[in-house]
Parts: sequence; structure tokens; C-alpha cells
Amino acid sequence: MSGASVQSGTGLRRGAIGLREVLFQSITAMAPAAAVAASIPAGTAFAGGSLPLSVLIALVACLFTASCVAELARELPAAGSVSTYAARGLHPSVGFLVGWGYVFVEALVPPLLLLQLGFTTAGTLHNEWSSYPADLWWPWSLAGAVIIAVAGYFGVRASARFGTVLGAFEVVVFLAFAILLISKAGSHNTLSVFGTSHTAPGYEGLSGVFAGSVYTVLAFAGFEAAAPLAEETRDPRRTMHRAVLGAALAIGLFYVLTTYAMSVYFGPGKFATFGAEGAASWEGVARASFGLFWVLVFLAVVNSTIANANACANVSTRTAFALGRIGIFPRGFARLHPQRRSPSPASPSSSSSRSRPCSGSVSPTTR
Repeated sequence: MSGASVQSGTGLRRGAIGLREVLFQSITAMAPAAAVAASIPAGTAFAGGSLPLSVLIALVACLFTASCVAELARELPAAGSVSTYAARGLHPSVGFLVGWGYVFVEALVPPLLLLQLGFTTAGTLHNEWSSYPADLWWPWSLAGAVIIAVAGYFGVRASARFGTVLGAFEVVVFLAFAILLISKAGSHNTLSVFGTSHTAPGYEGLSGVFAGSVYTVLAFAGFEAAAPLAEETRDPRRTMHRAVLGAALAIGLFYVLTTYAMSVYFGPGKFATFGAEGAASWEGVARASFGLFWVLVFLAVVNSTIANANACANVSTRTAFALGRIGIFPRGFARLHPQRRSPSPASPSSSSSRSRPCSGSVSPTTR
């Protein structure tokens, strides 16, 4: 596709978003608040009070992967993202398989997150007010779906900025909570949690630390989510590299800080009993020691599920668009809204659905 055709409006909306929006696209795809509250604590059964060391090890490991994805995103700034990388770097048939798999998984994540949103909200309201039915979850799931649909309908700029606001809120809440915990811990603050002396019984030494890091590695999933927005981003080669690598590093340090804060406050020696719910959890500690601050923690987790679903919706629609325009998906997936230039299979057929981009769905951006 020529540069002139790009400028004439036959593709995705060029230059619609910048570094801030794509950075938070990756951040919200990692769901940092939900990861801190639910995913990472699962590692305490193995790492115990040494979980901060597990998080640090996972951060280093994930940065190696993030640096590779960041380089690929800089060289191949395309909506097809990982499918394009696989097609160009390995073989088109591999890109075909990766593309189908990636779209399927990313499209499946929002419904699952919205179910979790409904269950979490209904359960919490029932615990606070027993008159609220514990099984009345569907209105909350439906409300989350409507919010995401509206944000997506108004195009990538609205959706990405919406994700930026949600992502900033959840990060700020947990950072503030971490600072409060470190302050309350006082003389109990110790760097020993970055050693192996506090691992859970039966998992002494590095075996417990590495087992605990598995759950933190899972918490990094999503740092590559900025890549499918490359064709709608200003200066994509530079911005994609910064967003992917920056998100992994920033949220990794966020995980280290928050895990350290809770470990020293709760007590490294008994941290193996810490989990995702009950008194020994982030919400439980907030309820017991910080009054109504637990409401902010709860809202941050709920906010995290919506933001994550929004980010995954952006990923799946852009990747499906890229595969549709080269004929791997039905051509309907390559249709764009005539004004907003965002993927919209229900929109009238436009010239973008008939265009032929470079091989492997690589962005037509000039090299």
C-alpha cells in the first residue's frame, strides 16, 4: 500500500495516539492491581516471605523477552504484531497459526474478565449487605461489557485514553497502599526478604524462590499488547519500542515494591499463609488496619478487570483486522468505520477491506 493511500484514509487512523496511551495499553493488559491482589500472592505457598526475590527474578527474566518483542515491534510496526513477527521471522505458516491463536485467546479474555467482574462485585456486596443476592452477578458483567463497547465504538483514541485513566487509578491506589504499609512496618523493614531465608516450609532455598516466581511471570502476561496499535500510533518505530519495554520494566518494579511492602508489614515469617482472599489478603489487611481504604483496593481490582478487558478488546480487533485484510480471516474483519477508522465488521464495506498491504500484514509505514 502506498504512502498516499495511507494518508487518504484507507487504513487505520494514523497518529491517533502517542506514547502515554500505548504504554498504558500494555500496562492495563497486565492488570497490575488484579495481579498484585490475586495472582502474585499464590506464590507465597512456595516462596513465603522471600516472594520479593521471586518477583525480582521474574522481572529480569521477563525483561529479556520484552526486549525481544520491543525490537520486533520497532522493526515491524504492524497491527498483526506477533503474527507478523512469526511470519517474517520464521515462516508464513507459523504466522498463520500464531495469528489465529493470538486472536482467539485475546478475544476470549474479555468475557472471562467480565464474568470475574460480576462474581467479585456480587460477592463483595453480599458480604457487606447480606440482603444483596450473592448470585446476582450478571448486571455487573453486562455493565462492564457496555462500558468497553462504548469506548471501542468511539475509536482507538477514546478507548486508549479510557485505558490510561483506568490504569493510572489502579497503579496509584496500590502504590499509595504500599507506601502506607512500608511506613507502618517501621523497624520491621528488612532486605532479608530479597534472600532465601523466608521461604515456605518444604520449599527451602532457591527451589521455593523459583517456584514462587512462576506466579509472577504469569502476572507479566500482556506487556506486548501495545504492539497491535502500531499503525494508529505516532512515530510507531520509536514509540512501540519504548512502550513495550517501558511497561514491562515499570510494572515489574511496581510488583517488587508492592510485594516487598506487604511482606514486611504482614511478617516474612508468616507470609506463606498470605493469599488472595480472607483476612490474610490485600483486601483483608486493608479492612483490618486501614479502615475504608479497603474500598479503594476493591475498586482498583474491579477497575483492573475492566481495563484489562478493554486492552484485550483492542488487541483482538486490531489483529483480526490485520489478518482479515490479507485474506487469512474473512474480509469482513478488515472493514473500518468510515469516520473513526477503527475495525468495525458491521460497517459498510470500505476501500480498506479491499486493499493489499505488504506481505505478512506488515504496516505500510515507510521504513
